[in-house]
Amino acid sequence: MKLSARNVLEGTVTNLTVGSVNTEVTLRLQGGTEVVSIITKASVESLGLAPGKKAYAVIKASNVMVAVD
Repeated sequence: MKLSARNVLEGTVTNLTVGSVNTEVTLRLQGGTEVVSIITKASVESLGLAPGKKAYAVIKASNVMVAVD
């Protein structure tokens, strides 16, 4: 797999919350941090996502906001 994105985080699918059109996918990264993404149900099926399956969070953004309290 070759990507132009610089942030590729390996994890394990821990939860899928299926909606009528989209599915919320939770990945647990090494160290316990969780990343949550909402993708289409068709993408979940195409990727064969299921709890326990290894997957990657690929993050590419032209802007990253930083905030403080």
